[in-house]
Amino acid sequence: MTISQPFPFAFEIAVQNKAGYALDAEALIHAATTVLAEHDIEPDSAMTIVIDDDAAIAALNRQFRGIDAPTDVLSFPMDAPNLPGEPPYLGDLVIAYPYAASQAAREEFAMAHGLLLLVVHGTLHLLGYDHDSAENRALMWTAQAEALTALDVPLSIVPRLEES
Repeated sequence: MTISQPFPFAFEIAVQNKAGYALDAEALIHAATTVLAEHDIEPDSAMTIVIDDDAAIAALNRQFRGIDAPTDVLSFPMDAPNLPGEPPYLGDLVIAYPYAASQAAREEFAMAHGLLLLVVHGTLHLLGYDHDSAENRALMWTAQAEALTALDVPLSIVPRLEES
């Protein structure tokens, strides 16, 4: 199932959930929109959120990061320049639903909150944020906390996911 819906900020965010995992696609779109709106991103920008299984994410992780294991979310920022006259395409997020569900069960938080965190985190990566140094991590975690607070996601789930 694919859902694509422009929000009040006119972002075009598509959710691809071919396996039909139980999730609120509109909430995921709202989470990405929240991040984009807080960062003065061009109003007609587009991105895709792909929900897939652990095997698909493990294959991508192996191919692009050299890590032979699944992970919760991967971000693929658009590297090529956008075509003239076309809306800016920011890139793709790929979320491993079973991996995320396992994290939520193990750490005892709502799966819906975990998915929102992954969308916020991944969208920030699409915008160039990273956590590869203490300074970058502080900037990213501040932006992440602002978005999660706006989405009513408890910030207490963030350290639990980082530790696991």
